[in-house]
Amino acid sequence: MPMIAEATSSVASVETNPWISAAARFDEAAAKLGLDEGLQKVLRLAAKEVTVHIPVILDDGRIEVFTGYRVQHSIARGPGKGGIRYAPDVTLDEVRALAAWMTWKCAVVNIPFGGAKGGIICDPSLLSQGELERITRRYTAEIVEILGPERDVPAPDMNTNEQTMAWIMDTYSMHMRHTSTAVVTGKPLELGGSRGRPEATGRGCMIVTGQALRKLGLDPSSARVVIQGFGNVGGMAARLMARAGFRIVCIAEYDGAVYNRHGLDIEALMKFRKDTGSIVGFPESEPIDRDEALFLECEVLLPAAKENVITSENAARIRARILCEGANGPTTFVADRILAENRVFVIPDILANAGGVTVSYFEWVQDRQGYFWNEALVNGRLEEIMVNSFRDVVSYADKHGVHNRTAAYMVALDRVGSAIRMRGLYA
Repeated sequence: MPMIAEATSSVASVETNPWISAAARFDEAAAKLGLDEGLQKVLRLAAKEVTVHIPVILDDGRIEVFTGYRVQHSIARGPGKGGIRYAPDVTLDEVRALAAWMTWKCAVVNIPFGGAKGGIICDPSLLSQGELERITRRYTAEIVEILGPERDVPAPDMNTNEQTMAWIMDTYSMHMRHTSTAVVTGKPLELGGSRGRPEATGRGCMIVTGQALRKLGLDPSSARVVIQGFGNVGGMAARLMARAGFRIVCIAEYDGAVYNRHGLDIEALMKFRKDTGSIVGFPESEPIDRDEALFLECEVLLPAAKENVITSENAARIRARILCEGANGPTTFVADRILAENRVFVIPDILANAGGVTVSYFEWVQDRQGYFWNEALVNGRLEEIMVNSFRDVVSYADKHGVHNRTAAYMVALDRVGSAIRMRGLYA
């Protein structure tokens, strides 16, 4: 029995390894595209991987050393672009995969960035604001040579926010001896942030979901939506979708889920969560198991929490017509095949949640111009890019007879590969 359990655990760990998943999807798309073998070798590996060890004096006077990573997967189409996450389970494989996904994501929405990602192994819940600032500034100083508006532009990610970006911007600016607002995105408005940025990822999810519903001949106003995660992405998507007339029937969080078949009052739920610290016990709903929420019958399932929530073990139980991936990597490579067999219309993460990086691009442009746009202009340009990108992916899928995720990867590989071919290889 122990040997069987060990083997099962080993198979599961392979399936949920983000780098293995990213590589498998890359290989499938490259084969369908007939991509040159040499070019595949270039695109399969990160251009640069940096590991740093960050000594920090904690509030109690002890010295602790944290490990941080920054991976630049590709800068063929422009500066590296990607968030920095703080979590106790950050791994180099995870950061590698996320950096590659950023390359493909930027290419799918056709913005002039490459892909990068960073992370620090730490538990922010155990650290004071002062300790987080010291970690952030020392990490920035350790990687300052590879950062810059023309080199690599970080952004917030898991457990980081606009304050984190302000610290990075200030540290970088002190080293450069001039203020450089364009070195990061996701900053406070007062420091060169963009209007519309906090809502951008959720808004992008709403836009492509609307496109998918129309393609399938479904009415958005009667669409039942289940959302996993009620943070920045899931919460904003829920709020914007509810305002647009979608029926949000279930919200699932880490500590429970709430359900109302007639539709949840999202504004009231947000207020309840703010007042109580949880969505559990919301009076205008009935409780439901947070894991079982994924398997409700609905038109739209929007996982917006974490990676690997849909796997080979549960994919067959998904009863949504449309899966819109608000999170990065919520579906494993093996689960993709099961969803395709069950004719679930998947809007892959590298398209679905690309609204955030698109408005990050707008922020970078505004910082470099020194001229800032109103929110209507930001939202209008975001919608244009998301609609066009959705159409590009779906057209590619129809043309090549593949499902949407493979099509999105094919679009991205084609664009990045073309940039490398045109530039040539410097030797």
